[in-house]
Amino acid sequence: MPYDVVDAHLQVWDPETVHYPWMAQDPSLLHRAYRVADVGGALHEHHVDGVVLVQSADNRADSENLLFQALSSPDVVGVVGWVPLDRPDEAATQLDHWRAEPLVGVSHHIDREPDARWLVRDVVDDGLHMLTERRLVLDLPATTPELLRHVATVAERHPKLTVVVDHLGGPPLGALRAGDTATWSRWTAALDEVAQVPNVVAKLAGLGRVAGPGWTADDVRPAVDHALAAFGPDRLMAGSDWPSALRGQASWEDAWRAVRATLDGLDDVGRARVLGRTAVEVYGIPVLVAG
Repeated sequence: MPYDVVDAHLQVWDPETVHYPWMAQDPSLLHRAYRVADVGGALHEHHVDGVVLVQSADNRADSENLLFQALSSPDVVGVVGWVPLDRPDEAATQLDHWRAEPLVGVSHHIDREPDARWLVRDVVDDGLHMLTERRLVLDLPATTPELLRHVATVAERHPKLTVVVDHLGGPPLGALRAGDTATWSRWTAALDEVAQVPNVVAKLAGLGRVAGPGWTADDVRPAVDHALAAFGPDRLMAGSDWPSALRGQASWEDAWRAVRATLDGLDDVGRARVLGRTAVEVYGIPVLVAG
């Protein structure tokens, strides 16, 4: 049987062993270890067959922690880790070391780079060639219109590389609520541009980062509806963004319910795509063998 439902963006961390630069700006709620087991039986209660872990720090220690969690938990069906794409030889050595691990992709926090053009540098381009050769997916938190356009550029340069836009490209929901249609239009235009490139996929995850505490499906529906129109269900996947989602929701369950509720307007086939089938195909998740 296949993995029918996949949480395509779940994070775990351990601040005692891994350095997370962003923690200095985040609430103390997140300053502790989070593991897949902390979600408990909620995954199974909501019929989630597996999760994809995504790195939250651009260092090797964080990826090693994710791979250990994958080894420790049968719920993990893939890991999106980090390698230094701007140092291709070093990145290749690291990937060789992980050849037997369930690594399905690589991510880099381009949204935290001082150089906004980091992704389109020539030396990074060499690293992206390497990912294409190894059939690994590239996940990118491109959270500004400028970064979204850089994603479109590299995706066009590397048509055989699948690129995933995390956090739906940071839709400016606050600006929309404030009536700032110009800022909203810049985001929709950039998302439309990147959606024109067929090897780009987007994640409905991390919307609470821009929607604010206690957000509901209605709060983020304008962004989700625009993404559905631009990408279609075949190129969208859902993720809880837990435990980062705890900034806006009380639990993994609340975050997952809110994401699912944004898909109420889809038919069963479309919902199945966003809730699992797209992630299975994009990340090459193997068939689930019944025990």
